[in-house]
Amino acid sequence: MTADPATEVFEEHRPVLTGVAYRMLGRVADAEDVVQEAWLRWSSAAQEGVREPRAFLVRITTRLAIDRLRHLKSRREAYVGPWLPEPVVTDFGTAVPDAAERAVLADSVSLAVLVVLESLSPLERAVFVLREAFGFPYAEIATSLDRTEAAVRQLAGRARRHVDERKPRYDVDPGERRDLTERFLAAASGGSIEQLMALLAPDVRLVSDAGGKAKAALRVIETADKVGRFLAAVGQEVGPDWDVRVAEFNGGPAVACFVGGKPDTFFQIEVRGGAIQCIYIVRNPDKLAGLSAV
Repeated sequence: MTADPATEVFEEHRPVLTGVAYRMLGRVADAEDVVQEAWLRWSSAAQEGVREPRAFLVRITTRLAIDRLRHLKSRREAYVGPWLPEPVVTDFGTAVPDAAERAVLADSVSLAVLVVLESLSPLERAVFVLREAFGFPYAEIATSLDRTEAAVRQLAGRARRHVDERKPRYDVDPGERRDLTERFLAAASGGSIEQLMALLAPDVRLVSDAGGKAKAALRVIETADKVGRFLAAVGQEVGPDWDVRVAEFNGGPAVACFVGGKPDTFFQIEVRGGAIQCIYIVRNPDKLAGLSAV
C-alpha cells in the first residue's frame, strides 16, 4: 500500500527532524514525542499552502523542542547525580557520504558537546544546533524562531563562543580511540589498577549518570588515582553473565554492557594526547534502551 503524499514528505524529512530534536533535548523518548507532535501538526495543516515543507517541519520541530526543553529544565535541576544525554547508536552509513559533513554531525552529537549545550538557553541551543550541526542559513533559522536575522547571528556567536570555551579539546582519531576503548575495557574488567593507571591522563574525569536508579558515583570523580581505584572496584563486580560489546555511539566507539540479556551499563571515553581524558558512564535504565540496537 502506497503512503499518502503527506506521509511521504514527512518521512523524507524525519531523520533531520529527529536529529534536531535529539540534539536539543538529549533524550530519544523526548525527541520522538516532539517529532510525533510535529507529525500531528503537519498532517492537519493546509499543506497545499506550504511552499517549503522541510523549512516548515523544522520550524515546528524546533519550536516544540524549545517548549519541551524549558519544561525539562526544572526537572533536571532536581536530578539525582550528574546528568548525561541518552546514548544513541550513530551509523550515518551512505546517508552522509561526505567525510567533512559526517565529522560535523558526529561532533554535534558527542556526549561532550551535548553536555555543554545543557548550559545554553533554549534559544541559543536551537540556533547552535540548526546552524552548526545542520548548516541552516541564518535567514531560515530566523524564520523558524520568529527572530530577526541580526538577532539570530548574535545568538549564534554567543552560543559558539560558549561552546568553544567549555568544550574539552579531545583528539578525534577514531582508530586510536577505539584501541584505547578496547584496552580500557580489558583493564577495567580485569580489575587491574596498574593497567588502568597506564591509560588514564593525570587529570582524568569520570562522570556517571544513574539518576538515583542504579549504583553509580553521585559526583564527578577526578584524578587518575581516584578514577583508577573506582574503576578497579567496579571491574571486580563483572561476572560471567555479562555480555560486553563495542559499538559506535554518539559519534565514537563505546561499550555496551548487558546482564542477563538486559542493558545494564554504557561506557564511553574521550581521548587526548594518547591518554583517556574523560569517562562517561550511563546506568540510568531509562536511558539504556538504545543499547539494544547493538
